[in-house]
Amino acid sequence: MRIPLKKSKRQKRTSASRSLGKAPGELVYLGDKENLETSLEVHDYTAKEHTKYQTKLIKKIFDVKGNDRVTWINVNGLNQSDDISKIGDYFKLHPLILEDIVNTDQRPKIDEYPNYIFIVLKMLYHNAENELLTEHISIVIGKDYVITFQETEEDIFDPIRKRLESGKSRLRSSGADYLAFALMDAIIDNYAVVIELFGSKVEQTEDELFLESAREEISRDIQYLKQDLLRLRRNILPSREVISRIVKSDSELITIKTYDYLKDLQDHILQINDNIDLYREMVWGLMDMHMTNISNKMNGIMKVLTIISTIFIPLTFIAGIYGMNFDHMPELHYKYSYYILWGIMIILFIMLLIFFRRKKWL
Repeated sequence: MRIPLKKSKRQKRTSASRSLGKAPGELVYLGDKENLETSLEVHDYTAKEHTKYQTKLIKKIFDVKGNDRVTWINVNGLNQSDDISKIGDYFKLHPLILEDIVNTDQRPKIDEYPNYIFIVLKMLYHNAENELLTEHISIVIGKDYVITFQETEEDIFDPIRKRLESGKSRLRSSGADYLAFALMDAIIDNYAVVIELFGSKVEQTEDELFLESAREEISRDIQYLKQDLLRLRRNILPSREVISRIVKSDSELITIKTYDYLKDLQDHILQINDNIDLYREMVWGLMDMHMTNISNKMNGIMKVLTIISTIFIPLTFIAGIYGMNFDHMPELHYKYSYYILWGIMIILFIMLLIFFRRKKWL
């Protein structure tokens, strides 16, 4: 079954001019989802208990920090700067961290502080229309809490939520560092899904290029593949550095047990980057192959036209000679000259066809 190639949804480009002249650490949302209300999803759990609730009141999360439980606070909506500031003030987040949270153009990064670790990643997924979407997501890892900031409620964390609701899950008996690993693992695992679908599109396009009946829209599809590839590289490649720095970190917030899982996560991101490099070569190869096909078709057309011209050159030569207006041309007065001349031209035409056929030019 052919996977339909659709143009990537072009998200509105943020304007860097919004932050011109602003003081460092001042919150300026640069995304395009400006009319959303901030909502909070809270998971508070131990090995034996799990509590989940949703709220739009920021103050309701201020009593979950500092207990003997692990708390995951998922913040949906980045356009309300006042709400983000209140959360940052309570958890004592650096103003520059808050600035990066609302800066949707920020590339994946990691910053380590004494009491928390700040991570920026990009969430990639396909919607129902097969369009590749990109979402900015920030993760703050504390001693007994994890805060995730994302632009909308749409995400890929449903498996994590189900595991938290299950009493037998390793998440319930592990700390905040393992929860952060699980969230990053969900993001990177989805990279693999996106790359796999992208690879299927590349392979299907490559197979179609070998067909003589390739669609006229193949050029457009190759261009869409190139655009998707550039977005994948821009959003995924920096994540390799982020995961590598976490593995090399000596932060007390990450236990030795979790380091083993992070190393496995590092292997995954390295494999994904290798696949991106592979498909990058394949996409450029598709472009070269397409140009070669176009050139071959043009050469085939020119070949046919050249053969037709070559066949008619001697016929035109004969017609030109007997089209001259000289009086003393004895053949003109012969009774069967017209029929003989036609016979010579037809025989010459057939001999040229046989010659070209033996040369395999036809």
